[in-house]
Amino acid sequence: METIFNAIQEGIVVLSAEGTILYANRSAGSLLGFRVEDAEGRSIESYLGDVDWDRIMELDETEWSRLVNREIEITYPRRRFLNFYLVPLSAADPDEEGAVLILRDVTRDREDQASTLESEKLSALTLLAAGVAHEIGNPLNSLTIHLQLLDQELEGLPAETRDHLRELVAVSHEEVSRLDQIINQFLRAIRPAEPSFKRVPLSDVLAETLTFLGPEIKGRDVLVEVDKPDELPDAHIDPAQIKQAFYNIIRNAIQAMADGGLLKIRLSHNDRFVGVAFTDSGRGISPDDIGHLFEPYHTTKSDGTGLGLMIVQRIVRDHGGEVEVRSEPGVGTTVSIFLPLDERRIRMLKAPPREEVIQNDE
Repeated sequence: METIFNAIQEGIVVLSAEGTILYANRSAGSLLGFRVEDAEGRSIESYLGDVDWDRIMELDETEWSRLVNREIEITYPRRRFLNFYLVPLSAADPDEEGAVLILRDVTRDREDQASTLESEKLSALTLLAAGVAHEIGNPLNSLTIHLQLLDQELEGLPAETRDHLRELVAVSHEEVSRLDQIINQFLRAIRPAEPSFKRVPLSDVLAETLTFLGPEIKGRDVLVEVDKPDELPDAHIDPAQIKQAFYNIIRNAIQAMADGGLLKIRLSHNDRFVGVAFTDSGRGISPDDIGHLFEPYHTTKSDGTGLGLMIVQRIVRDHGGEVEVRSEPGVGTTVSIFLPLDERRIRMLKAPPREEVIQNDE
């Protein structure tokens, strides 16, 4: 029986009436971070301290029923979620004392649930964006045309009146352009195109992005420093998509430096990745917000869509890369992109269903 218990993935712990460990299998030791040999004779409270074990071991019916099936989060030996099922031995034999604790790692289930929720959010976003594009896109085009016609009609007015009205028309143009940009952000977020890979210098893509954003960078009094190694391997990327990712990151950075500042951009590489790190001297990101950066609609800006970094993450993932964000409130933020070298590029595939694997083995 001990051999069988050590072969299963669920953790099994047998407790005495006082809550000391009489037996634990290997899985229990792995899940709770102890050596089986060292755990016997120690209190279960040493490894699961957030449970009222005194009440439990006294067979308080209320506590037993509450703990029949419970999920807990542990951080040692590594962060994970455990489901534990606790049964008094008296349930099988009235003369027996103590209890059996059965542990199961449900971290993967939690991740699958989170992935499902994310997919549902994206599906809802797809429907919303399609509706927004259909309902607002055509009126915006009409507004743009009529604003251009109105600007032409102003030519015949006196200079003082004409200049004032042109300022109003210019503001309207800007607002229409902003709405058009929001729609395009939606469409880029939910209708991603397959990357068209080319081997190009990443520094050239960065330079084009900085040139495009030049007027806004200058207008916000931001200084940009680019640190590039003497030799940098060409990246195997879709230049247009990576340029969009750079645009979103740089724009976020300069908007975070409301009173001007310094944006440092560092290009690097190793045997696995070509990397670009963007470090601003802005206000930084609070710990509460940093965990939600890649969620749709989550934004700390009054006029933000909450889609910029979500688009960055999607683009980089489609390239087989990674995005890393580090921030310190009041000091600044660093957003790093790591793009794999061509020979290291892999494609993640979903595992086949368990039944299919069994059939193939047979």
